[in-house]
Amino acid sequence: MSPQIHPLKDLSQLVSLSKRRGFVFQSSEIYGGLGSCWDYGPLGSQFKLNVKAAWWNAMTRRPDVVGLDAAILMHPQVWQASGHLDTFTDPLVDCKECKNRFREDHGTKDGQVSCPKCGSSNVTEARNFNLMFKTFMGPVENDGSVVYLRPETAQGIFVNFENVQTSARKKIPFGIAQIGKSFRNEITPGNFIFRTREFEQMEMQYFVKPEMADDFYAQWKQTRWNFLLRLGLNEGRLRFSEHGKDELAHYAKAADDVEYQFPFGWQELEGIHNRGDFDLSQHQKSSGKKLEYFDEAAKEKYVPYVIETAIGCDRLCLALLCDAYREEVTVNDNGKEDRRVVLGLKPELAPYKAACLPLSKKEPLQNVAKKIQEDLSQDWSIDYDEAGSIGKRYRRQDEVGTPFCITIDFDTESDQKVTVRHRDTMEQERVSIDQLRNYIAQKFILNW
Repeated sequence: MSPQIHPLKDLSQLVSLSKRRGFVFQSSEIYGGLGSCWDYGPLGSQFKLNVKAAWWNAMTRRPDVVGLDAAILMHPQVWQASGHLDTFTDPLVDCKECKNRFREDHGTKDGQVSCPKCGSSNVTEARNFNLMFKTFMGPVENDGSVVYLRPETAQGIFVNFENVQTSARKKIPFGIAQIGKSFRNEITPGNFIFRTREFEQMEMQYFVKPEMADDFYAQWKQTRWNFLLRLGLNEGRLRFSEHGKDELAHYAKAADDVEYQFPFGWQELEGIHNRGDFDLSQHQKSSGKKLEYFDEAAKEKYVPYVIETAIGCDRLCLALLCDAYREEVTVNDNGKEDRRVVLGLKPELAPYKAACLPLSKKEPLQNVAKKIQEDLSQDWSIDYDEAGSIGKRYRRQDEVGTPFCITIDFDTESDQKVTVRHRDTMEQERVSIDQLRNYIAQKFILNW
């Protein structure tokens, strides 16, 4: 009988699995936790690394995109020039009845501001709060030693535009990609790892001739959409949302969000923006350093326009986990339910690519299983599990997304074969040990 498939409905299901199986833990949990800060456990850190590798390879294996790893701390003037010190704020109001503090736009309906918690319209005037974390550099804490934890990775790319362009000898159009930590003092974070105060961004700034910006903007929209589909996201849960003129950031000439339908609603997953020449022009003006590009063939000089693609790694990880989570319920002839939790991740993204499972704890089977694990671990992350019945071990691997379970049984010693069980179909196939590496490798898309 075919199972009934139930996708993720409540984020709490995923939060529970993430803690139980070592994907994500509450930061500083033994001290009561720290709000909207999360630690990635053994499986979560490997999964996140796989996601970052997929993005990095998709970007930098192109001949027109190079990588960068800029410092988190930057000269304070960078943030003045970029507009962050003046405009990177949230207007907040306080409810006088229940003392709830919230963003003004989160409580505005039909022009009336009311508390989303208690419904009262008895609220304070809006006050702007800068979202950047401030710290001090050096032994003395004064205004002259103030620096900021970066709220985005993009500015590190812009201030290095000339360094990268000349050292890499790149001609326009070309892009600079970066993965790195960013920090925002979010007032209303939440929904697990969707909106956090410390997060990792994956951004790419593509520098183009101004009159070609619209064409490249359309190209990158399609390129990024295709990438998300290749990761395995359900196309029916993805959509573009174009920013209206009154929604555009101060630097943007055009902007589209790729939104994903999370269990808590449609939310931004990735942004594609035409930033114009705002950033390079601002830094050129503020620093006094020329950031123009000279086109030798055309004998013309100009400040390039920038097409940006920006996605939060944590947000993408959450979307992939939500999309992959499913419960399969099968009812037998006696009316008894059998429930199987599966993370249907793409094999490339799964924390473990396979698990070696000796059918018993007898030493000969253990030795063969450990030898196979050692051999395959040269290329992939491979688990080993000998605890409990084989059925329970299969279910544990299904729950963390392991694509293949390799069972070493009592016939293995004589026929030098193992049973490979597939996560999604639960089909089993007998495979020779000497063909196992090739068998698994054929199931992967190795080039992003």
